[in-house]
Amino acid sequence: MNYTTIAEIFDANAHVRESFTEFAESISDSEANAVIDGESWTLAALIEHVAIVESGISRIAAKLIAAAKEAGKSSDGSFQMSDALAAKFRELAGAKFEAPERVKPTGGIAINESLANLAASTAAFKAMQSDLESYDFAGITFPHPYFGDLTPAEWLLVLGGHEARHMKQGQLMLAKLRG
Repeated sequence: MNYTTIAEIFDANAHVRESFTEFAESISDSEANAVIDGESWTLAALIEHVAIVESGISRIAAKLIAAAKEAGKSSDGSFQMSDALAAKFRELAGAKFEAPERVKPTGGIAINESLANLAASTAAFKAMQSDLESYDFAGITFPHPYFGDLTPAEWLLVLGGHEARHMKQGQLMLAKLRG
């Protein structure tokens, strides 16, 4: 997770998305909504949660980009994770989190609909890439419930990690079902 440019984060997130999509598409309709021992969400709900979070992050990033444009400081597209975020990643590695109410799944969304919502978020981020690479976001942040104040580039980094984390969780859930 040593990225030096925004473009590298976009590339890494694209690879995660490709794997996540392949995983999600491998889930049958009966598996999607099956209740799994020891799990509070179904696989469909897990994928819905990822889509909800990514939609929210794209809205946050758009607002932060607007603030950066107003400030008018340019960037060369480089990226450096803050020391505070790096420390939080180390501190919280492997921790189990409780999703805030606003990003909890409803449980009524089909996997293909969640994947369509993820594709829309990806398109929104792709449209923002040039701005993310062009503006300096020093001091332009929005708080994450566990990681603290993040710049839009750090939110982008968290987005890929969040999706990868839930893909691993979902793979374990699916293995239980197929056991």
